[in-house]
Amino acid sequence: MTVEVFMRRAIALSCEQVEAGGGPFGAVIVRNGEIIAEGANEVTLANDPTAHAEVVAIRRAAQALGTFDLSGCTLFTSCEPCPMCLGATYWARIDQLFYGNDRRDAAGIGFDDEFIYREVVLPPVARSLKMTRLLPDEAQAAFDAWCKSPDKVSY
Repeated sequence: MTVEVFMRRAIALSCEQVEAGGGPFGAVIVRNGEIIAEGANEVTLANDPTAHAEVVAIRRAAQALGTFDLSGCTLFTSCEPCPMCLGATYWARIDQLFYGNDRRDAAGIGFDDEFIYREVVLPPVARSLKMTRLLPDEAQAAFDAWCKSPDKVSY
């Protein structure tokens, strides 16, 4: 199959999701020329602000493959990923990403992530979201335990 076939499936998912009452985004994860998982935007349908198409597809692919490491996989998504989805794509170690619409197209229909891109590079005290560090010495206990654990699985 060609990359266009997988992209067309992601686009079809985005159109189907609009008809189902969800957001206009779809994603497909492929490994070795085979679709491993699909996802569509379920934010409003599931009342889950993290249920973007890419995140849904990544969760399903990880479950299907029995691993959090999606190395060797390619993500096809109907739109350039938002910062959350882009981060999830990196964390999943996906090798390659193809997208249809870009973030300017998304902004044009009310999905504008530009403010998040601007916020992420700011130091925490300068962000519009009030952020306060609290009990860092106590929080360190989990990190210390992690470092000492012989059973940890790095990711």
